[in-house]
Amino acid sequence: MTSDGNKILDQFGRVFDYARIAVNERCNLRCVYCMPEQGIDFQPREKLLESHEIIRIIQILADLGVRKIRFTGGEPLLSREIVHLVSAAADTPGVETVHLTTNGILLGKIADSLHDAGLWGINISLDTLDHQKFIRITRRDGLKEVLKSLSLALSIPFPAVKLNVVAMRDFNHSEIGDFVELTKDKDLTVRFIELMPFDAHQIWKTGRFFGAEKIVEELKRLYPNLEVTGGSPTEHQVFQLPGYAGKFAVIPAFTRSFCHGCNRIRLTADGSIRNCLYSDHEFSLRDIIRNGATDQDIANLLRQAMWVKPKDGWEAEHQGDRHRESMTQIGG
Repeated sequence: MTSDGNKILDQFGRVFDYARIAVNERCNLRCVYCMPEQGIDFQPREKLLESHEIIRIIQILADLGVRKIRFTGGEPLLSREIVHLVSAAADTPGVETVHLTTNGILLGKIADSLHDAGLWGINISLDTLDHQKFIRITRRDGLKEVLKSLSLALSIPFPAVKLNVVAMRDFNHSEIGDFVELTKDKDLTVRFIELMPFDAHQIWKTGRFFGAEKIVEELKRLYPNLEVTGGSPTEHQVFQLPGYAGKFAVIPAFTRSFCHGCNRIRLTADGSIRNCLYSDHEFSLRDIIRNGATDQDIANLLRQAMWVKPKDGWEAEHQGDRHRESMTQIGG
């Protein structure tokens, strides 16, 4: 059992018990809000963390009170080690739940193996239910595969299945009702997420932003009888309709209205701790690990990195020039 003195804290009293770990930078889609169609300058494999290094970090994080692990990318299912990593995380004493965020393209081939390895929750990213819009957003084909993967994930079933939808004005915001209707007969949570400025200068400044307040306004217009069922440090508000099996939520990713309740640590694929999504102040675990760091050294750097976390994402954004401009470099 972790004592209070062994937890990861910051100077504002926040406790960090959730780690998001990117296992790669590469992706098989080219979403317009993430990176250019030709991709970016991906780092060579030797600069990324090896699976044994990730597992070691997870074990140390668990000793420091981290109870939830989420694997991200890039697209984490492109990693040949993903099932092994899920299994290792699930078997780590102290870790209570292991999650994964994926675009769903490859999930059909590996879903059963992930479930057997101990994966508890799965988030599938899908921004449209229209085939042509899917191609416009992702610059690839694959809507059928994603929808099949969603059905499979719900049938296995994983204890928690969520659908992540980045809301964009005059692009897919008219589909909000279509996504809500997916929750009618499915034990699914659809999460409407604000567009964020990590798009390699693709669409952030083109008027596509559709904020959390506008999303809620649209939901209430479509469904006057919606009920608020809760909220969390991530999900601003969670709603449900009478008689519907699932739920839907709004995530103010850009508005940053819930920074005071932040509980997450981000580890990039190249082994850097980011104490805030909007911060460019990073702490390299990879470098100290490869220079012979002890577990205590790693724990000390984790505590140091999170202790100096800015008060909120606005303060973090104004601390310096951003050198990672694609979400695939940061970890979803």
